[in-house]
Amino acid sequence: MNATSTLLPPDATSRPPAATPVPPAPRPTTRAPRRRSLAPFALLAPGGIILALVTLAPILFVVFISFTDFGQRALFTGAFAGVGFDQYTALLSDPEFWYSVLRTIGFTVALVGGSVLIGMGISNLLTRLNTGMRLAVTIVLICAWAMPNVAASLVWTWLFQPGYGVMNWLLTQLHVFGDMTNTNWANDPVLAYSSIWMLVVWQAVPFIALTLNAAETQVPGEYIEAARLDGASEFRIYRTVTLQHMKPTLFLVTILSVIWDFNIFNQIWLVSSGGPDGATSTLGVFMYTTAFVGFDIARGAAIAVVTTLMLLGLTAVYIRSLIRSGEEL
Repeated sequence: MNATSTLLPPDATSRPPAATPVPPAPRPTTRAPRRRSLAPFALLAPGGIILALVTLAPILFVVFISFTDFGQRALFTGAFAGVGFDQYTALLSDPEFWYSVLRTIGFTVALVGGSVLIGMGISNLLTRLNTGMRLAVTIVLICAWAMPNVAASLVWTWLFQPGYGVMNWLLTQLHVFGDMTNTNWANDPVLAYSSIWMLVVWQAVPFIALTLNAAETQVPGEYIEAARLDGASEFRIYRTVTLQHMKPTLFLVTILSVIWDFNIFNQIWLVSSGGPDGATSTLGVFMYTTAFVGFDIARGAAIAVVTTLMLLGLTAVYIRSLIRSGEEL
């Protein structure tokens, strides 16, 4: 036993070291709440007011008019009266309205199906071209997409014009459908729908093809190479690998196409004016003829409100898909 242990008490070696005192926690300082600056709201106010005037005010006016008997008399005298839901009751009991709804749905399905399928094909074709050809095809697609639909519709009617139309002459030279030189496509429901379908698809394909191509170029190449090493065909690789990675973009493009094609008006009106005998009268054409040809403006406003509610349902699906795709990414 050493000298140090003899000087300590017996239990001194077993006592724990004294704990260092913990300083008290600092008291939280109360800060005065920061006052929000009104400068951002002041900067956004002019744009918000203009947007409300050009967007919100017309919508509210159309909704208001749909609950009145506003018509040709009101245009000259300014006198009209409220009728409640009578316009909507009469509209929903009108067979012509439901025929236009069915025509709109059927035509939308044909337009979306054709444009999406052709856009998928062109998107896949762009991935197989060299740089020069890919650039040339992209420029052509952008030029077709940038053309205003009114100008494109007018040129389209010249192409299918009876007597001197280029398409009628070309089909006649093929000797497949006989002599079509004097054929008026707008006077036949099938030919009118075919002409409008080709016009709308021609305008819609560039956006779909370029958007899908942007998604297709992001597919990992090692997945495709692994599938080829396993002996999978090109079609199977495209179906099981490429489409799986393109599914969110493909779904969003399809929803957008449905919204755009459901509300189509310019192309139908400029090519066939809803004829012959209302065969190509979709909801947009039916609304226009009711409000501005028959001067039943209140009924046309009710058609516009119902059409907007249908499109809002499609838009809700689109927004929900955007949120879900953002969460997946």
